[in-house]
Amino acid sequence: MTSIASVTLEVADPAAAERFYAEAFGLGTQLRVRASEAPTSGFRGFTLSLTVSQPSTVNSLVDSALEAGATSVKPAAKSLWGYGGVVQAPDGTLWKIASSAKKDKGPATRRIDRFVLLLGVEDVLATKRFYVERGLTVGKSFGRKYVEFEAQSSPATLALYGRGALAKDAGVAPDGTGSHRIALGSDLGPFTDPDGFAWEKTSD
Repeated sequence: MTSIASVTLEVADPAAAERFYAEAFGLGTQLRVRASEAPTSGFRGFTLSLTVSQPSTVNSLVDSALEAGATSVKPAAKSLWGYGGVVQAPDGTLWKIASSAKKDKGPATRRIDRFVLLLGVEDVLATKRFYVERGLTVGKSFGRKYVEFEAQSSPATLALYGRGALAKDAGVAPDGTGSHRIALGSDLGPFTDPDGFAWEKTSD
């Protein structure tokens, strides 16, 4: 494998987080939670993104997240690239739900086409080299701005974005300190990348 098998969020209340994610998004084993009281404040340096087929599905997922206890950071709206919005889960994780389509072609569904982890990094090119040296393959690259690695058959896609640009896209201030409160599971681990994101060895 050359990408992420699972993403583990470190939360204060795992049972509450599991209930929230089951109600909000219905994600499977690619998203896990575990207990942590590691100090963290402000922007934690990453966002999780759900890509779907059309605006009505965006609205369905955003609405269910809000009903389950999330707060709205950027209300769903049309933009140059499509349609989407950002919510913050009760555990503090920022989620972007988006579609490249601006019009519906059918009824809303709950289908999630892609689960993407975007890391906000200080030096996109340096972090890109770091991951390429560990066996990841670049799928898309836009200079120093954005890099996306091939997901192959993995349930999650990894992408890199400048920290300030990612915070702006999510609608939050870029400042933050302490733990990222996230761990990436893969057969590539264990290691920690240049921005402090931890990878762990997984067997499944």
